[in-house]
Amino acid sequence: MLIKNATIWPGREAQDIRFSVDGIEAISELLTPNEGEAILDAQGAIVLPGLHDHHIHLNSYAASISSLSCEPLADGQAFENLLRSQEDSETAPELRIIHYHEGIAGDLDRFYLDRLLPKRAARVQHKTGRLWVFNSAGLRAFGLDPDLPANRQHIITPVGLEHQDGVLTGRLYDEDNWLQKRRRALPPDLTEASLRLASFGVTGATDTTPSNGLAEWNIFRRAQNEGALKQRVRVMGRLELAQLETSDKITLGEHKIHLLESELPLLETVVEQIRCAHKSGRSVAVHCATRVELIFTLGAFESAGARAGDRIEHNSVCGDHELSIIRDLGLRVVTQPHFIQQRGDHYLTDVEPHDVPDLYRLASVERAGIPLAFGSDAPFGDANPWRAIWAANTRRTQAGRIVGEQEAVSVEKALEGFLYRADQPGAELSKVAVGEPADLVLLKAPWSVIAAKRDLNPVARTWIGGQEIYRAPSISRTI
Repeated sequence: MLIKNATIWPGREAQDIRFSVDGIEAISELLTPNEGEAILDAQGAIVLPGLHDHHIHLNSYAASISSLSCEPLADGQAFENLLRSQEDSETAPELRIIHYHEGIAGDLDRFYLDRLLPKRAARVQHKTGRLWVFNSAGLRAFGLDPDLPANRQHIITPVGLEHQDGVLTGRLYDEDNWLQKRRRALPPDLTEASLRLASFGVTGATDTTPSNGLAEWNIFRRAQNEGALKQRVRVMGRLELAQLETSDKITLGEHKIHLLESELPLLETVVEQIRCAHKSGRSVAVHCATRVELIFTLGAFESAGARAGDRIEHNSVCGDHELSIIRDLGLRVVTQPHFIQQRGDHYLTDVEPHDVPDLYRLASVERAGIPLAFGSDAPFGDANPWRAIWAANTRRTQAGRIVGEQEAVSVEKALEGFLYRADQPGAELSKVAVGEPADLVLLKAPWSVIAAKRDLNPVARTWIGGQEIYRAPSISRTI
């Protein structure tokens, strides 16, 4: 393949690029086409290395595509209308609703859901991902009897299943592992998720699901071999993920530790987890969505010692003192700038005022010299990296309010947050260079045009390993 008249990020204009499945073979101001070679005129548009989502949950994202989202809903009446409209739907036996928050219709339980959905099995996921609320039919679908006390169920009930006076409320906290074991359906089909990511220019993803084990590794590898999952994947997960056969398509990532402020383990337990991971040659990534979780994590790293590649995930609330410790320990930060856009209005209502300036800091992290990269956290955040890129620059909520204006970064710096190598987030950028893999993205226009429009769909074509995996419907510049 030969792309002519491209601008190679960040600014080498009028370049020709020849590539194949073996990688990028030549870059020059004027390359002569080979006989029979496919040629594409970029007309000055930008060619990027493929974007990498440094924090995503692929199986959950795939499942969310067939789910209904609460994000467009304004109030409880809209939520009730949505539920009623789905009672007799035959699109799927189970109704799965995501992105719920209390501002819509308050705290949910199965009795509320039963009133609106008496027959169809349903479950509603809180926007944090920590809570599922089932109706009675939904509990039955997972082998639970809503009419029996918790201690008289026919199956062993999970610890996170809430009951009051022996009656199941329908709420299930932090039990995704149990759900996966009880679910009788096949793993989610990753085809549509992969195609959507490709349409955004995403050629690689780091799956940060803490429960990932050998089963999930095999799901990803099988999906890649069958062509359903096009992206290269770096797999975080449990300590058991070691000594696996990796390839250029699937690699082993950090040991993931998921902390919850309400149920923090003993500090010594986490210290030992970090040490065990380091001894096995793996770095560690820790979920830190609150200030308390971050302070706890930094204490654990100070006791266990940090190694190159150790990461703080989210870094949602971080003060100057915590920043200095992160810097001194040599940790990296992977965060989600678009949460300010998606959730900022709720933050301004729900977060303590003294914490607001410390939400999802970007510029301060950069100034501190801390390696910083971005991920979507899909399905809990929007999978489109371009939304995060523009949000990192504006710090604007959906209602138009500004949160932490001093933490904004340039759109060019924001784009770089998705251009780092999978194993070097915030430290080493991928390049469009001879000898590099042909994971490439052609945008629809020069960068000045894309940046001015804040285009949420600027991708014309995407290649992975020299093979085209996405082409925008209106783009046709083949010579």
